[in-house]
Amino acid sequence: MTHAIPVPLPSALVHHHAVDLERKYTDGWGVTVDDVATAPSGEIYALHRVHRHTYGVADDEADPAKADFGYSLLTRYAPDGTLLATAVSGQSEYLRQDTTLGGPTTGLGKDLWWAKGLCILPEGTVAATGPGDHTHLVTADLTAVTAHHGMPRRNYDNGPRDPFATWISTTPAGRLLCTTGEYGLYNYANLLDNIVSITDQPLTPTSKPTLRALASMEAEPVKHTEADVRPDVLFNDRPVGMDHRPRPSLTEHLTELEQTARQWDWHNARLGRPTVVREDLFVIPVYGHIYRGGSRGQRFAFVLVSDEGEFVGQLGGMHLHRDSPFTGFCFEIAADPVRERIYHLNRYGLFAWTATGVRAQRLDLEDTRYKLLKHFALLDCTPAGELILVHRKQHLILRIPRPASLGGLGQVVEDSLRSYAKERTTLKRQWRPVNWHWIDSTAPLHRL
Repeated sequence: MTHAIPVPLPSALVHHHAVDLERKYTDGWGVTVDDVATAPSGEIYALHRVHRHTYGVADDEADPAKADFGYSLLTRYAPDGTLLATAVSGQSEYLRQDTTLGGPTTGLGKDLWWAKGLCILPEGTVAATGPGDHTHLVTADLTAVTAHHGMPRRNYDNGPRDPFATWISTTPAGRLLCTTGEYGLYNYANLLDNIVSITDQPLTPTSKPTLRALASMEAEPVKHTEADVRPDVLFNDRPVGMDHRPRPSLTEHLTELEQTARQWDWHNARLGRPTVVREDLFVIPVYGHIYRGGSRGQRFAFVLVSDEGEFVGQLGGMHLHRDSPFTGFCFEIAADPVRERIYHLNRYGLFAWTATGVRAQRLDLEDTRYKLLKHFALLDCTPAGELILVHRKQHLILRIPRPASLGGLGQVVEDSLRSYAKERTTLKRQWRPVNWHWIDSTAPLHRL
């Protein structure tokens, strides 16, 4: 099994813009891997982006070697990790774009936001999602965008109001677990994620299903108007909006449940990406306000909610300070619905729970056997139960095999990290990366 897989930049893009790969990111450019998703067939998709801002250069600079740029990229791999194709798209119509490598008004950059999340729909279509409930559907071979749904910023932009979701995950039966935003949350003018919903119908290039609301993070968005009501998001068969949404909200529930909590502990809270534990059970991350001076010790919770919107419990066994996900902002949860296992990785440990929320494992990242995990983000759990992690600086995917039991997780991780280090050395000889930037010139390049 291949443990280490590079996330490369297309050589055509690097050469066209004369990208200096030795240049530090603090000089105005960077590469970021946002998400990874695995199809039931075993194929892996990675969503990443690259940008450059050249200080002091005019906005209308025509020379691609000097001009600013920003691109979203989708990379597709075979189940064995072989690179199959990459698609490149302009990031946003508000950034100057070079249409040689994907236009700004098509692809993943249409309208305001760029994609940050990936989900493989049951029929194989790739759904790329982002803030503002923007959803793009891309063919499995990455050759075309077949549909787009999105929402303009209130009071700033005119445009069609046809949103879908900011995050999407699939259940074993093919239903879609989604988050959608609402205006007016904490008096913000733009959409912030607030509603967790599920669909009973498929999302296709020609049809958008109705979302059934299960939970709300905040109960009363400020200054909500009739124009902000979402007819495609229903609660008790009525559109969500104004004073109508699931109650108690997640923050109300947590304030009441935690006797030591105060109401303002959850003010300006945020909703993380929900994850499917099994067909009728989901885990929803909620975390408190992020402070500039540091937020370690702030309240957070991973709430278990049923597909009928009932609060079932929480993931237990985490200390607010010692296990805080605020360090590095690691709020991602991955789950294996087939075996009903739940995983979380932050800068202090790799955690595993059963579907009841009982902690079954904690691998301490101060242990030299697991210390390398501090540099990774946990992004996916494959249908086969493998954990998919991405190195934040080296742009490498780490694939950890499914342990036979959660009690054996430590040995599996230790063996995988040892194999990963050996494979990384081999890849460096083959690819000859520059400052951990992998360049590919062999796989087909599609322009969206």
